[in-house]
Amino acid sequence: MDTLIQPRILKGFRDYLPDAEIQRALLVEKLTQVFRSYGFVPIDTPVLEYSEILLRKSDGETEKQVFRFEDNGRRDVAMRFDLTVPFARFVAEHKDELYLPFKRYHIAKVWRGEKPQAGRYREFMQCDFDMVGSDSASADFEILSLMKSALASLDVTDITIRMSHRGMFNVFLEKIGLKNKSEDILRTVDKLAKIGKEEVSALLTDIASDQAKASSILRFIEGASTFEETLTIMEELSSAHEEAKRLRTIRSMMCASGIDKTFVLDPSITRGLDYYTGIVYETFLNELPSIGSVCSGGRYDNLAGLYMKETISGVGSSIGLDRLIAGLEQLGKIKTRGSFLDVEIFCLDEELSVEYQALAETLRSSGIAAEVFPEAKKMNQQYVVAEKKGISFGILMKKEDAEKKVFTLKNLATREVFEGITVEKAASIIFASKKE
Repeated sequence: MDTLIQPRILKGFRDYLPDAEIQRALLVEKLTQVFRSYGFVPIDTPVLEYSEILLRKSDGETEKQVFRFEDNGRRDVAMRFDLTVPFARFVAEHKDELYLPFKRYHIAKVWRGEKPQAGRYREFMQCDFDMVGSDSASADFEILSLMKSALASLDVTDITIRMSHRGMFNVFLEKIGLKNKSEDILRTVDKLAKIGKEEVSALLTDIASDQAKASSILRFIEGASTFEETLTIMEELSSAHEEAKRLRTIRSMMCASGIDKTFVLDPSITRGLDYYTGIVYETFLNELPSIGSVCSGGRYDNLAGLYMKETISGVGSSIGLDRLIAGLEQLGKIKTRGSFLDVEIFCLDEELSVEYQALAETLRSSGIAAEVFPEAKKMNQQYVVAEKKGISFGILMKKEDAEKKVFTLKNLATREVFEGITVEKAASIIFASKKE
């Protein structure tokens, strides 16, 4: 007998059992419906890309995290580490086939070879949505509105979306003579929530070699208590009047749509990636801010600039599905489900298998997810399986019931029993239960 191979999984990867995968599938379905309601369409790109496509503008840290190898054709290839760079290549390659503005969503796995730790894996799901081909306040607002609507569809409503304008910050840094040190300053400002004001001040002083300039940067990113007061400070310090006008227009759209209370103007939100040029934003769960941003993004002027001469502006966002799910689990806001079924038809008599299957088909045609237990095992065993699957209702049908085209419906959670009912009556009970 051959030696058995030990079943095991690579470090940093994981299997998804049905309850976890059902959670994710349901979230994806809800998000997809919202994206479509805003006019966004799906795309997909290959898992593998030429390494030069993915890494041409990356830093050394990114290259260390990429799964890169030589394929059988001796091509230098890599697995996508996000959905943004493949989208930039996609836009450049298909620009003549796309209409502008083009609104896309992409929900797919990405891979990063970073060190695994609690809640972070080398394979994870990203959910991106972007609008390219329009540099307008309306496009900016639509992405922000979609962020709020998408999260609301998942019953995630207690959130704060912190936003700013990267362009204003860039103009400000140029005004005080520190534009050439923007990357170091951005990385430092991004640490404000983690290391505090004093530590950030010390780091900024080292970078700027000037205490007054460091203090000016802190004044810019601290803001004030209201949106308008904060924006006034940002405008005065930067003289970025067009950028300020854009933020005021977006704010007016928020107020007109009744969603303004969710958004806070926070100049410390800068987003470290260097391709952001306009509004930037991060989303936090108010009950669990420590988990970090669950949805973030911003406006970029020339995302596909590495692959085409034509400049195409865009704005977009990304939901970290795995991080969001982890946060909702901590807050106890995700119910575990073992299946998508509404009802289990128990097998009391295998001689009635034909009738059971016919009943299941009738229920499915009425919009009810149903299955038949395949064997006449002890009822205890059948109940245990239904419970593990998280099925809400059970049907018991004896021979005399089958002749009358009726059956007994049992609510497996409350133990409430409905005897001698028809398919139509059962459907109304099940649908009413799902609305509660």
